[in-house]
Amino acid sequence: MTTRPTVLVIEHDAECPVALVGDWLDGAGCDVVVCRPYAQDVLPATATYDALLVLGGPMGANDDAKHAWLGPVKELVRAARDAQVPTLGICLGHQLIAAALGGTVERNPRGQQVGLLGVGWTAAAREDRLFGPLASPRRGVQWNDDVVTRLPDGATLLAETEHGEVQAARFGPLMWGVQLHPEVDVPVLRPWAEDDRGSHETRGIDTDGVLRDIDAARAELDDAWRPLAEGLAELAKERFGG
Repeated sequence: MTTRPTVLVIEHDAECPVALVGDWLDGAGCDVVVCRPYAQDVLPATATYDALLVLGGPMGANDDAKHAWLGPVKELVRAARDAQVPTLGICLGHQLIAAALGGTVERNPRGQQVGLLGVGWTAAAREDRLFGPLASPRRGVQWNDDVVTRLPDGATLLAETEHGEVQAARFGPLMWGVQLHPEVDVPVLRPWAEDDRGSHETRGIDTDGVLRDIDAARAELDDAWRPLAEGLAELAKERFGG
């Protein structure tokens, strides 16, 4: 018999692990179970878990034909919503939630967002159950080509860039998404950086400089985003104990 709440993590790529968020969830008193559908793991029923975390990946949220598990993950998201399982999506996970619930995900016409970006909280964020404790000036790591260009009906915008691109949203009473990557450190980012080095050079982006900036901000980023994992853990504990 388990004595701690369990968070189901959906991983889409071996180079996009749960990393720091997994450590923070464990430290906050949750067990973390990672499902890797790209490696033929069978997606379990979400109702048997106390929270759901959907990670990022290099594919697009609309690439169901190329990656057979994406459609079933969207079904999993809808089942989690119906069962009121606390759910958080990160980057691709955030986009998959939006797409699963009727929103739109597209390539960002401004190009890839990469590096440390400030978070533009909305007034609604200050009242939000999960993001409210975070709704003060802070930076986060973004590393994405696609963005949510239209939120599903009933969703609430919680944060946006200065250009109006969605950074965080609430999709339901217990369902959220964040375009930022709270889970990453430089060891996780390094292979992403190598894959993107050529395109960064074309755009005049100093890839190594970006990594140095993120590494230098490590303590700041930990303090900024650990509370997000701890908040999800508290929601999992409520479900576990309820």
